[in-house]
Amino acid sequence: MKTNFILIAFLLSIAGICKGEIRQNDDGNLRASAYPLITIDPYTSGWSFGDNLYDGPVKHWTGKDFPMIGVAKVDGKLYRFMGAEDVELLPLVKTSEQGEWTAKYTTDQPASGWETKNFDDSSWKSGRAAFGTKEEITAKTQWNEKYIWVRREFELNDDLKGKSIFLEYSHDDDVIIYVNGIKVVDTGNSCKKNVLQKLAPGVVSTLKKGRNIISAYCYNRVGGALLDFGLMLEKENYKFFNSQAKQLSAQVKPLQTLYKFECGPINLDLTFTAPLLMDDIDLMSRPINYISYSVESRDGKKHDVDIYFEASPRWALDVPYQESVTEASVENNMVYLRTGSKAQNILKKKGDDVRIDWGYFYMVADKDNSRYSVGDTKLIRRSFLLGKSVKVISETQNNFAIIKELGKVSSSKGYIMLGYDDIFSIQYFNENIRPYWNRNGNKNIKKEFVNASKEYTSIINRCNSFDKKMMEDASRIGGDEYAQLCALAYRQAIAAHKLVQAPNGDLLFLSKENLSNGSIGTVDITYPSSPMFLLYNTELAKGLLNHIFYYSESGRWNKPFAAHDVGTYPLANGQTYGGDMPVEESGNMLIVTAAIAAMDGNAEYARKHWDVLTIWTDYLVGNGLDPENQLCTDDFAGHFAHNANLSVKAILGIASYGYLADMLGKRELGEKYTSIAKDMASKWEKMANDGDHYRLTFDKPGTWSQKYNLVWDKILNLGIFSPAIAEKEIPFYLTKQNEYGLPLDSRETYTKTDWIIWTATLAKDKETFQKFISPIYKYVGATPDRIPMSDWVYTIEPRQRGFQARSVVGGYFIKMLDNKINKR
Repeated sequence: MKTNFILIAFLLSIAGICKGEIRQNDDGNLRASAYPLITIDPYTSGWSFGDNLYDGPVKHWTGKDFPMIGVAKVDGKLYRFMGAEDVELLPLVKTSEQGEWTAKYTTDQPASGWETKNFDDSSWKSGRAAFGTKEEITAKTQWNEKYIWVRREFELNDDLKGKSIFLEYSHDDDVIIYVNGIKVVDTGNSCKKNVLQKLAPGVVSTLKKGRNIISAYCYNRVGGALLDFGLMLEKENYKFFNSQAKQLSAQVKPLQTLYKFECGPINLDLTFTAPLLMDDIDLMSRPINYISYSVESRDGKKHDVDIYFEASPRWALDVPYQESVTEASVENNMVYLRTGSKAQNILKKKGDDVRIDWGYFYMVADKDNSRYSVGDTKLIRRSFLLGKSVKVISETQNNFAIIKELGKVSSSKGYIMLGYDDIFSIQYFNENIRPYWNRNGNKNIKKEFVNASKEYTSIINRCNSFDKKMMEDASRIGGDEYAQLCALAYRQAIAAHKLVQAPNGDLLFLSKENLSNGSIGTVDITYPSSPMFLLYNTELAKGLLNHIFYYSESGRWNKPFAAHDVGTYPLANGQTYGGDMPVEESGNMLIVTAAIAAMDGNAEYARKHWDVLTIWTDYLVGNGLDPENQLCTDDFAGHFAHNANLSVKAILGIASYGYLADMLGKRELGEKYTSIAKDMASKWEKMANDGDHYRLTFDKPGTWSQKYNLVWDKILNLGIFSPAIAEKEIPFYLTKQNEYGLPLDSRETYTKTDWIIWTATLAKDKETFQKFISPIYKYVGATPDRIPMSDWVYTIEPRQRGFQARSVVGGYFIKMLDNKINKR
């Protein structure tokens, strides 16, 4: 997909995971590549990237730290069960994201020695940082010229010799940076943000009390430009929670992740619950998750137990050490701890590797048996050791903690809540839209926490029931390995979306292209993810399409095929992707609309959008049988013409229109387009036939590809392609399968796991289906790439090729969707 925007894979090697070894937890469950903890939306997303919850910091799906620590104090002894105490940095000379700064600058070549402390820059201009072009949100001084030279003077109160100092910088493109005249950075042709580089001792020794200078040169090669920099001081490394609990097991269910620990004389059970129940979209969109705990004495005696939960302002910041504000209050018999950025620039940032820095992150608990601390990590952690509370809010970032004082007990249980009030979630064609739970602007997040607390028992019971039924259904339909993959996929797929209501009342369920390019509402993300939403709530499936229909019907998009996206997350103001995918996206829209009709038992949704569906269908009739060279979702190894699998999609898109016309009582129209599709399918069979299989492209014998799009002919019972095609393809695929899966096509050894499961669903029996599933299961359990599940992976080694945390894993549910529609 979209090779122009493919990012380099995270290749995080973990020692002790050998090639081919499936790692399982003690309870026999699959070891996840990452464990979902807090899953609300693309921004509020917390994961454990290790085997044990305490192996490292809690992280955002992008891999950035979202620090959260959990500690049990049992009879005065500490047992850390979640997160890690990492080295902390403090802004010493702030970047523009951490505070205001000004500097002298010029865009004309200066005299030699410009980087030194004593250079005369009196003729240079003064400007506020950062320096850059208008698309850079941090840029306060516009720089559109080719070159810029910047001199930033600053005062120090003390010498820094012997300290650990880091230079933080962001640049686009080439940058050279000097500290007190000493060159410390020379990137060459590069573009990065928030780079941290430790300064050599010799450079640090020049940072004296009084006047100092950082000087920088940047070269804007083409397009956007950016220059920003500052210094960070490493805090003294105080660690209070060195002793770990003993993790006994970890298990991922669709709505819950469960851990069991041994903390000395007690057992601790910890459960992370995201009540993403799709039959209740008001509850699903409520931005609150639970962390439940249960303690049980192991020796039958009572023990004095406190449970400590600590979080960082980074949950509400795009980059570490932005200026933040942390507050505490007690209302409604609840303790509320709240943090957010100081600037509160609502909906001012867009992009892929970007986190939210507006709105507020909350940690909340009932007042009973609770105390809290806010302040410097050293203070609040020490206060926990001493059994005290502190509230010392400094000018730097303030962590915050809730302590549940259980007293002397043999057993006890309770919970805290985590949530996020983003105020406005999406900009939709230049109008800021609130989150669905507060779509009318008349709700209060604190009252939502009160409601979430009142409903805790019933919600947990509902989640338990759903988890049990879903796992039983998935196991019955596709096997135990399939069920565990679906459990891992469920929260990941939902949390890669944001649910809002459009001004015209449409439900919008907008995806974010996580770690592929950051687009919002992408149609070729909708298509692979749709089976899960079709299965559980077709209103959400419609929410995946409504913005694309509106884009065309409003006249904002006037091409005769469907758009690719409506912007870059979270700004949905119109397509920003650089190329169209005409056959791909039009076929996607038509097929998913037909699947909605199949699940609803009527085509009234299609009736609302009939004119534009007709335009797209006619485009496919004219252009779909033998597609020209164009972008498609499988162009990883390069764009190409005559794509046989893309042609299948076009033909089934036309057949979907005929199917919908027939459901609407338009019999002649239905017969016409169904006949066209059947005629095209007959030609396709002759064009693609390559003996014992069918080709990748019509013009290249000896090639092959997964024809996963055929699955809709089976699911919707369209009767367009001969069943003999799938019957020929499936055994051929089994001869091409590698240790970790079936390659996407004959060009490369990598694959897309979602498409494998679609291909597997073409199999006639469960046993054959499972032959395709087992290698994916093996990949997840063996990969050393500790990330939320990737869908683009190698098949000859258990490594990620690219992408992670994407919603397309919702496509794993296609086998269950087929079973639901056809009651197989």
